[in-house]
Amino acid sequence: MDQWVIFVCALLCGCSAGILAWFGLKAATAVEIDNRAAGGESVRGMPVAIRLVLPLLPNFRRLAAMRSLETVWRGIEPKIWMAGYGEVFEAVDWLAIRLCFWFTGFAVVIVFAAGNWPVMAVLLGGLIAWYPDLWLAGCIRRRHRAIIRVLPNLLDLLTLSVEAGKDFMTSLKDILERRPMDALGSEFLRALREIQLGCKRSDALRSLSERVRLPELTSVLNAVIQAEELGVSIAQLLRIQGDILRGKRFMLAEKLANQAPVKIIFPIVLFIFPAVLLVILVPLAVKMLPLLGG
Repeated sequence: MDQWVIFVCALLCGCSAGILAWFGLKAATAVEIDNRAAGGESVRGMPVAIRLVLPLLPNFRRLAAMRSLETVWRGIEPKIWMAGYGEVFEAVDWLAIRLCFWFTGFAVVIVFAAGNWPVMAVLLGGLIAWYPDLWLAGCIRRRHRAIIRVLPNLLDLLTLSVEAGKDFMTSLKDILERRPMDALGSEFLRALREIQLGCKRSDALRSLSERVRLPELTSVLNAVIQAEELGVSIAQLLRIQGDILRGKRFMLAEKLANQAPVKIIFPIVLFIFPAVLLVILVPLAVKMLPLLGG
């Protein structure tokens, strides 16, 4: 009877903790950044851990905007644009987020070190302190991979449109209107808006290259700029660039496929191999223990 009471109490406590955690996550996902430079945009695809520190930004922004840290947030700004959050965050805001995580990691180190867990303190504190940088690097890596994946197809569509007699920018505008918006489409759309506001096409494309900083896209944009300056036909140039990028994409797929057997070793050794050993050895041990005991 006592065991059933303990089981029911534990079940109720677990349900209560799960409901509280669910409400906490819902409240955290509702947090949005107040950034006028973003034009009222909400935070896109941002993890809950970073959303939780957004209300604390005013407390750390003044510290992040110090003159002594200017070189730091100047180096952060290109990474924010590469990750696609240049219109959402300023470099000072992102440095304030990093400072908030650093202080949190330092507090965690002190708490766990006081509890005689120094190794856990260092690991957990370091993970918390460097989490924003790891997440931003992951965003840049995923965005670049998404751009490489769709860029050859976009070049093929541009080639067909230009060969049909349309202008390059008109073809690009029509294609962007008819395809789902992604990372590459949002960058080209921003370049089109800059051109509509009076910026030269070459300057807008160079600005796009500086924001993304992807070698494959930079080579395509430089080729388009040179073709415009020299008066060369863009259609043949786009076709050649599309073939080159398609070959690079195929080589990248082969590289990832060759890395798969190496990457799968860790989960096999950590999860699958111990389970197989348990299935094989436990019945043998159960049968052998009475013989050994006798």
